[in-house]
Amino acid sequence: MNQSKMTPINPAHAARLQIRAGEIRGNTAGLAPGYVQGNLMILPKDLAHDFLLFCQRNPQPCPILAVSEPGNPMLPALGHDIDIRTDIPSYRVWKDGVMVSEQSEIGDVWRDDLVSFLLGCSFSFEQALTEAGIPMRHIEQGCNVPMYRTSIQTEPAGVFHGPMVVSMRPMKPADAIRAVQVTSRFPRVHGAPVHIGLPEQIGVQDLQRPDFGDAVAVKEGELPVFWACGVTPQSVAMAARPPFCITHSPGSMLITDLLNHRLASF
Repeated sequence: MNQSKMTPINPAHAARLQIRAGEIRGNTAGLAPGYVQGNLMILPKDLAHDFLLFCQRNPQPCPILAVSEPGNPMLPALGHDIDIRTDIPSYRVWKDGVMVSEQSEIGDVWRDDLVSFLLGCSFSFEQALTEAGIPMRHIEQGCNVPMYRTSIQTEPAGVFHGPMVVSMRPMKPADAIRAVQVTSRFPRVHGAPVHIGLPEQIGVQDLQRPDFGDAVAVKEGELPVFWACGVTPQSVAMAARPPFCITHSPGSMLITDLLNHRLASF
């Protein structure tokens, strides 16, 4: 079907069609407000069981939203007409733990044995934080959220192991307390923070030099608040060095038809 003539059924579908057409590139924060966004990990079938077990053992950084059938690029459980090969603004292709390319679609490297994992994303709980009156510095600055590799080790499973990645949002102490309360309701999109303040205690030495994303200002009287992050699989890929995998580029997510508020556990 001609994509240009397809009528969007909702704002999330409209954003995916724009991404598929090459009209949107880069960070998806703020696109299709209210709709769930997801992190991507694609692996060969012979590694899929190990990664599924890894996600089950590490539900905060790797909360599973959906898993595809081998070789099937469609994800009907997450939305209308989703094609995982074209509907994310930017992908990373990895070989033996090294990123070999960053590209806008992955049809040229797609294989019949590939399994797609979609993991929850902190962009979803940011809506709830904003509705609670808690400002998001990276949104104010118009940039990607800062993300850091930490000294917190994930629970290994099969070949997969490595350090957890966290995202950071600076907050006043009262807002940080409220943020714990708000995000605890969303375990499928990372849940409550894993650390507050004292970044050196989790191996983060310089907040102004994130491993992924963009640095943001941390003002006097603010605390850095850290959440488990769905970029963790990329850190794991660097450590475990699978022969082949595909991920999203940090900040470039799949926008689904699921609604953020439907993921709240209470």
